[in-house]
Amino acid sequence: MGGLKDRYIRFDWAIKRLLRQKANFDVLEGFLTVFIGEEVKIVEILESEGNQQTQDDKFNRVDIKARNSKGEIILVEVQNTSELYYLERILYGVAKAITEHIHLGDTYKEVKKVYSISILYFDIGKGADYLYVGQNKFIGVHTNDQLVITAKEKGALVQKSPAEIFPEYILVRVNEFDKVAVTPLEEWVAYLKSGVIKENTTAPGLQEARKKLQYYSMTDAERYAYDEHLNAVMIQNDVLGNAREEGLTQGRAEGRAEAKKDIVKSMLSNGLSVEQAAKYSGLTVEEVESIK
Repeated sequence: MGGLKDRYIRFDWAIKRLLRQKANFDVLEGFLTVFIGEEVKIVEILESEGNQQTQDDKFNRVDIKARNSKGEIILVEVQNTSELYYLERILYGVAKAITEHIHLGDTYKEVKKVYSISILYFDIGKGADYLYVGQNKFIGVHTNDQLVITAKEKGALVQKSPAEIFPEYILVRVNEFDKVAVTPLEEWVAYLKSGVIKENTTAPGLQEARKKLQYYSMTDAERYAYDEHLNAVMIQNDVLGNAREEGLTQGRAEGRAEAKKDIVKSMLSNGLSVEQAAKYSGLTVEEVESIK
């Protein structure tokens, strides 16, 4: 029974429904502190398109948008299934966050740094690591040195790296993690992958998570909704996996165009909507309608 008591809620569910509450900020702050690499204090949770809790939303994106004590914007997104043009979408999301938080008449000094953290449960591409960080640097073409910017803060001139200004992207490839968790970062990724939190953990936020994210602390209704969410994610992954396999086999025989049609047909026959099939296949809604 001890194992049942130690069952913890998946992070995608928690971030959608529990970690928005101020009483649970300590879990989210611990997560951000570990992944960003500096202490983070959340001031408020901001509204974003991804905050909606519709049925269709449960597969595609689960995100949170927060402002820290430095005024910086932090976007966290959990992606359960593969998506075409995923990097383009997070780029758009970051650009939108920047423009949403500067007003007409403000100086560019008011532009705030944005962190984009993506927790990915699908194979986004080739790479040996489970954690990738993207930052802007200006490198001398002939000297190979990094440019440092002179800026004015509180009446004084200071030196700043472009990385302190430009957005920072963090991609966590959860399924690629296969280590014994030792560091706080590894403990967090282990929890993201398997739901396991060590009893003696000292990782920021995880001790709090042990208390606040217990499966059996939810009501019967909440547990039912949570279990349905897990079932839906597993079914969705199975549907997409089968569709891709069928598409690969058919594609080798009859060409990519026919394979894509078969993938769409498989998606539709397994209950996906026209809009979802269009999103995952890269076709337009009109093209999917013509395949039906």
